Amino acid sequence: MKASKRSDIAPFIVMEVLEAANARAAAGADVMHLELGEPGGGPPPSALRAARTALAEASLGYSEAFGLPDLRRRIARHYLERYGVDLPPARIALTVGASGAFILAFLAAFDAGDRVALAEPGYPAYRNILKALGIEVVSLPVGFAERFQPAPELLERAAPLDGLIIASPANPTGTMLDDEELARLARWCRDNGVRLVSDEIYHGITYGRPADTVLRHDDRAVVVNSFSKFFCMTGWRLGWIVLPEDLRLPALRLAQNLFIAPPTISQHAALGAFDDLPLLDARVDGYRRNRDRILTALAEAGLARVAPPDGAFYIYVDIGGLGSDAAAISRRMLEEIGVATTPGNDFDPVRGHRFLRISFAAEEPTVEEACRRLVPWLRSRLAEAATELPAGG
Repeated sequence: MKASKRSDIAPFIVMEVLEAANARAAAGADVMHLELGEPGGGPPPSALRAARTALAEASLGYSEAFGLPDLRRRIARHYLERYGVDLPPARIALTVGASGAFILAFLAAFDAGDRVALAEPGYPAYRNILKALGIEVVSLPVGFAERFQPAPELLERAAPLDGLIIASPANPTGTMLDDEELARLARWCRDNGVRLVSDEIYHGITYGRPADTVLRHDDRAVVVNSFSKFFCMTGWRLGWIVLPEDLRLPALRLAQNLFIAPPTISQHAALGAFDDLPLLDARVDGYRRNRDRILTALAEAGLARVAPPDGAFYIYVDIGGLGSDAAAISRRMLEEIGVATTPGNDFDPVRGHRFLRISFAAEEPTVEEACRRLVPWLRSRLAEAATELPAGG
């Protein structure tokens, strides 16, 4: 029997790193989990209280295909309070995580054979979901010169396009588009008939300036967000999508048939989570301290070439001085000092072998201990790599 060609996509390497880290832990060794973008503090107490109340009092049957009306109204209020955007709740759909939102958005907006651009390095699931759906991925190589973000000039060279995916703050780099850069991209997409999809899953987790939603620049864009990152509810698998009016009914038909409805208990918990916004904002201060710890540790070790971490909770660091096999370096780091990181190959198949992504989403004592181990280990590996250089190299 054959397997579908749609499944012929790259693995999600970070999940393989997690498996190796868990095997090490199961064998009795300790692990510092800096591979996953998973907040270490757990769900906010208000979310847990709301879930317990729902378990005791709610029927917990199917919600509507787009989710509980009360939660959709609360998310719309969130857009008004945070961004000044007056959003009809009818345009908001709750989904099975941001992953479900991407599947829904891509199916509603693009046909097989359409050309959709995205920056590399970037979140690998964009590329892999698009490929599984028969959509052509148009890679936009970006680096330090572009602050790891796309610009209209890159799009001009890649045209013609049917879609563009952006993320600000981005995974794996943490870089952000400023308001003018976001406005320029939105304007270019609008002028060229290109559907803009904005991944805003790391909104709320920024350092210095808040993230801007693309909805302030283009009401026809698609926005994806989730309760996993800022709201610290990864395992509850609940995201949302803001749909332009022309995609609302197509997406509704797809949601009804593909997913029936998002998980009801998670929706009740998410509604409660909005009562703990001050606590969640305070956790961002902890991420900032973790970010500064890792930046200091990398600089002390001799690795200071990093993408500007404006937001999210990742450091994307150039490890070229250690060699050109990030996967091997990541494995060795886990085996020798118990620090799990993600090789850049996950995010950029062409140039990622020179980079590691280090997550600082864990609780502060974990990151502090990881940094204590990293500095001497990296110094030693850099010295080792220097002695292996060929003469004159």
